[in-house]
Amino acid sequence: MNKEQALTALSAIAQSARLDIFRCLVQAGPEGLAAGVLSDALQIANSTLSFHLKALTHANLICARQESRFIYYTANYAQMNGLLAYLTENCCGGNSACCPELQCLPTSKETR
Repeated sequence: MNKEQALTALSAIAQSARLDIFRCLVQAGPEGLAAGVLSDALQIANSTLSFHLKALTHANLICARQESRFIYYTANYAQMNGLLAYLTENCCGGNSACCPELQCLPTSKETR
């Protein structure tokens, strides 16, 4: 990931509703969620949700797929992990003993 891609991704999630949408999709896993389910779960109007989904898609943080007449959205885990890697690339001056390896692993609510 380069600096411009990181800035685009960070800009996309630097808004409350978009961060909520992205986190909801990360929690949903690889199957993702239909737009209507997202709208209901987050209490966001369809037109507003569409606006935010477009911004997250543009940042390549989420992907859309159409099945029948429904559009399902999923988190782009590779992009998410790429952003985390970019942000921590030079953590502790490159001393790997300082930081654990970045991995997208599910965590329990107790460890959050």
